[in-house]
Amino acid sequence: MSRLGVARRGVAWGLAWALIGGGFGLVPAAQAQQRHIVMASTTSTEQSGLFGHLLPAFKAATGIDVRVVALGTGQALDMARRGDADVVFVHDQAAEEKFVADGFGLKRQAVMYNDFIVVGPKADPAAVKGGDVLGALKKLAGSPAGFISRGDKSGTHAAELRYWKAAGIDLAATKPAGYKECGCGMGPALNMAASLNAHVLADRGTWLSFKNRGELAVLVEGDTRLFNQYGVIVVNPARHPHVKQALAQQFADWVVSPAGQASIAAYKIGGEQLFFPNAGK
Repeated sequence: MSRLGVARRGVAWGLAWALIGGGFGLVPAAQAQQRHIVMASTTSTEQSGLFGHLLPAFKAATGIDVRVVALGTGQALDMARRGDADVVFVHDQAAEEKFVADGFGLKRQAVMYNDFIVVGPKADPAAVKGGDVLGALKKLAGSPAGFISRGDKSGTHAAELRYWKAAGIDLAATKPAGYKECGCGMGPALNMAASLNAHVLADRGTWLSFKNRGELAVLVEGDTRLFNQYGVIVVNPARHPHVKQALAQQFADWVVSPAGQASIAAYKIGGEQLFFPNAGK
């Protein structure tokens, strides 16, 4: 056989080995690529650092990767409605219940809670400091003080709109003089508030992880209306057959299990717990 023939045979055997012998590595690799889910969640769960703590623990327990797309809650639910996510982890209970009632999700499960706070200038020029969120918004509406709204259909934005309405302020008719919408996530909204020395409604978890505070401080907290509940929902495969229901259900089951709940409780910044597990509540 010529040298060329030997070379060709060597190449052929090499290709065969890559396709057959090497296939012993390819099959598990392909399977491993399927061991992931896409989760549509909120900017607060990501920017607070919770997922950096929680998801490695879930992967260690199950071998499943979770790829997070962090959006406002409204956008996260819209993403799941389109079938672009396997599971949602969000914080707008009314919107979550409608998502399930409309047939897009299998079941809503409570996972954890924290609270909203109103952050603003330490000097408190609008005199809003205290434990009454509605009273604080009434004072802000009657002053030139700045207020940054998320304006992004997030769970935080939905809560903010509820508070303005409950305070008797019709934003559709007249917005306060210092009211600005950023159409952004919690971190960017806090950055804008810090740069403008303005007020903003924030979730406590993101605030505790936020470094660029400038002259900002927590001004309003402790009002029971500021309770902030998070829930998890597996996307309904009857709507979108391609969703990875079994893997997504493993995440939903784990995050409400004693192990998942303990992992949530263990996440702290500066010794302060950011989220409080309350599965089954």
